[in-house]
Amino acid sequence: MKKLSILALSAILTLAACKESKTDQVSTATEQAVAETAGESFAVNTEASTVKWTAYHKGGLNPRFGTTQATGTFTVENGALTAGTLTSDINSLTTDPTAVDPKLSDGKTSADLDAHLKAADFFDAAKYPGVKFEITKVDDLAAGAASKVEGANKTVSGNLTIKDKTVNVTFPAKVEVTETGLTLVSNFTINRQDWGLAYGTEGDPKDWMISQEVDLELNIVANK
Repeated sequence: MKKLSILALSAILTLAACKESKTDQVSTATEQAVAETAGESFAVNTEASTVKWTAYHKGGLNPRFGTTQATGTFTVENGALTAGTLTSDINSLTTDPTAVDPKLSDGKTSADLDAHLKAADFFDAAKYPGVKFEITKVDDLAAGAASKVEGANKTVSGNLTIKDKTVNVTFPAKVEVTETGLTLVSNFTINRQDWGLAYGTEGDPKDWMISQEVDLELNIVANK
């Protein structure tokens, strides 16, 4: 049994090392001063916008994925994004039914996972109903900088608050501004442990089996 356990661990570590990244990695820092609003306001179009999330078991196995709804406001000055706030409603979190096969999950469905993620084991939506992102800085993407987002042209930094922990994150994004609207597209990976987002107590084997990486894909539309 011990030999099998070692072999299983080796296989998981190998899979983790071979998992191809399809997202940008964020850089993190302590909480920063929020950018001052300047220019015209653009309201996030909740129906036209999507926040997609993907979580994994160790090694990238059994991905679970779904969406949440987002609200917020951005400001634009001289054709450039200057500031903004985006809030993702945890109570709107929905797991894609195709991500959970009841035959392989002891009868559990995507709805069961929704309820579990919203419970105190994870997001505790009753106490912390929203995940908030506040822009602290927007820069032009450095020449030659690589990104998984086609057409990425900006580097966006902001304070990301999950439950009661705030971490500043920086990631590439494609930002397009017109006279009547704004779009922001990004696809990046965070480490849930940076926000203390764990299942059970420290060292709990249930938490160990879940990858620390969570992918977030933003497709945000805002209108004047």
